[in-house]
Amino acid sequence: MKLSIRYYGDPILRTKAKAIEEITPEIIQLAHDMVAAMVEYNGVGLAAPQVGHLLRIYVFRDEWLTENGQYELGHPQVVINPVLTSPSKDTETMLEGCLSLPNLHVKVTRPKKIHISYQNLKGEIIEQELEGFLARVNMHENDHLNGVLHIDRAAPKDRNAIEAGLQKIKQQYPQTV
Repeated sequence: MKLSIRYYGDPILRTKAKAIEEITPEIIQLAHDMVAAMVEYNGVGLAAPQVGHLLRIYVFRDEWLTENGQYELGHPQVVINPVLTSPSKDTETMLEGCLSLPNLHVKVTRPKKIHISYQNLKGEIIEQELEGFLARVNMHENDHLNGVLHIDRAAPKDRNAIEAGLQKIKQQYPQTV
């Protein structure tokens, strides 16, 4: 099933998602549909609330710059019921974007490293230490599961600088209530 992105202003983006109790065929199909939507919209991550499902699942893929200056994208991965712990004291500030806030990028400071525990589609528990871009994208998508947007983590002056763009998104994109 083709999934539609929910945009800034949609209340579902501010609602905490529920844990997935069982990995059913419907959850597996949702994960596949989310990967397809992430690829279609040219994203590096997509959380279930962004496509109208209040479930603790997101998909993502790694991204890196090759020697010839081209971006490459890794194989999509599925994360179910993530728990992020042990953020490093070392932080890094980078521009972040979001499919639910098209064409808006804002500086966000996040820990450089994080520990994650989650289930994959087979129900296996995966534990990993993530750093750099992979840590950032997982923290960003996990925020979506908690009703938090990356703009909430921006410095007040940076957040104020994009206010007109936020209002434009509310006017330009359909809201599902």
